[in-house]
Amino acid sequence: MTDTTTDIGTHGVTVTDVAAGKVRSLLEQEGRDDLRLRVAVQPGGCSGLIYQLYFDERVLDGDALRDYDGVEVVVDKMSVPYLEGATIDFKDTIEQQGFTIDNPNAGSACACGGSFS
Repeated sequence: MTDTTTDIGTHGVTVTDVAAGKVRSLLEQEGRDDLRLRVAVQPGGCSGLIYQLYFDERVLDGDALRDYDGVEVVVDKMSVPYLEGATIDFKDTIEQQGFTIDNPNAGSACACGGSFS
């Protein structure tokens, strides 16, 4: 179910081609074409704020939406300022596997990389 809204703006989050491809692949594996990648910032972690990345079928009032070659990325209006200029990538190396967020707004991060301020 998708909530209708007339207040859909855009956001400044960039998704690399590699990350968009991984999202597309995950959605195909699930057999879902009705989901979007939601990126959010929530209070928590040892530095004050944590990132959340998850699939969501909803678009809520105030959400900002951008399409990356068929991959819709949604950011809630409270998270938009914290994520302006951030880049989401996907790494698949011996040292790291998973989505990464390079955020110029993060003043500092915790040692494990799970939170920022």
